[in-house]
Amino acid sequence: MSPTGSLTSVGLFAGIGGIEYGLERAGFSTKLLCELDNAAQSVLGARFPGVRIEGDVRQLAKLQRVDLLAAGFPCQDLSQAGRTAGIGGTQSGLVDEIFRLVSDRKSAPRWLLLENVSFMLRLNRGAAMEHVATRLEELGFAWAYRVVDSRAFGVPQRRQRVILLASRTEDPRSVLFGTDIGERPRDPDHASAFGFYWTEGRGGLGWAVDAVPTLKGGSTIGIASPPAIWRVRDGMVFTPDIRDAERMQGFPADWTAAVGTDRRALAKRWKLVGNAVTTSVAEWVGKAVASSSARTQIGKGLPLARGVSWPVAAWGFKGERQSIDVSMFPRDAVHPTLAEFLEHEGAPLSARATNGFLQRARAGSLRFRPGFLEALDAHYEYMLSAAGNSQPSLL
Repeated sequence: MSPTGSLTSVGLFAGIGGIEYGLERAGFSTKLLCELDNAAQSVLGARFPGVRIEGDVRQLAKLQRVDLLAAGFPCQDLSQAGRTAGIGGTQSGLVDEIFRLVSDRKSAPRWLLLENVSFMLRLNRGAAMEHVATRLEELGFAWAYRVVDSRAFGVPQRRQRVILLASRTEDPRSVLFGTDIGERPRDPDHASAFGFYWTEGRGGLGWAVDAVPTLKGGSTIGIASPPAIWRVRDGMVFTPDIRDAERMQGFPADWTAAVGTDRRALAKRWKLVGNAVTTSVAEWVGKAVASSSARTQIGKGLPLARGVSWPVAAWGFKGERQSIDVSMFPRDAVHPTLAEFLEHEGAPLSARATNGFLQRARAGSLRFRPGFLEALDAHYEYMLSAAGNSQPSLL
């Protein structure tokens, strides 16, 4: 990336630069990246040449003054698929390093942008969001957050994430709540392709119509794994290529190629992509922050009760907290169907993985879309025949 904007930003817990790539498309110039993971650092070095990269956020004494500090702080302790240790966990608790760095008003940024999983609003009655909101208020920030779905930003991925914006001098409500299309129409009964997680099936099913469910950095089998896609027209069941997964997060294909191409590197790339922020979400926030025309008057909502799960959107300042009635879809960006979106040949889901899913599905009580399990049965027989009745590897 070649920074060209007049606005400046710093990225903490930068991962592979999803927020920063989106912000640069909105006109920001990245001044510093902080990321501990070596593989992610290799991606950042390749994609943000010339930008200083630091490792451990705990070793940062202070920040240079910039317009915006961005941080997709660790979600491992807050994720439904993670350890659910809560905001006090060793990973997600690192959010306090952000508050340490912005406590100095002389070097603090004008804007603070945080991102994390929406499950943090429900885990332990929303204790994580309570902690974040309380610390921001103690530091003199007005804050607002909104859960947004990546499908609103032109990619076929059902990904719901908390986007929080805070400032000591600006009103973040007009940025996050200024546009809303309302709830999306009900999913159609028929679609060209469906995404699901083959690692589930008994008590839960990550399922998406004409999209993939949330790309994840981990899974119930303990490793990062791609979702599967059922293509209706030919009955094929396959996992998408990593390049299409990168595109589902808004990156160009091969964004993470610096990590390598062997099997171990590919697993690492899936983890990095699953932990990333959808770049077009960050671009939307960046453009709204940069545009004075984005400022709209937002009315008050309803008083927010404490000690309960948090709503889809809310704001707070000096102890006053209000919920706002908006949806997870600030806009409705047009994107191709899932089948049309895919540009690279995926890998057929193995017989072993297919059979494992079928066994869990039939042992559980979930209800499935008509024709889905029959398609998986046919795919399983096809994979056995193609492999000469041998059992392929896990994927």
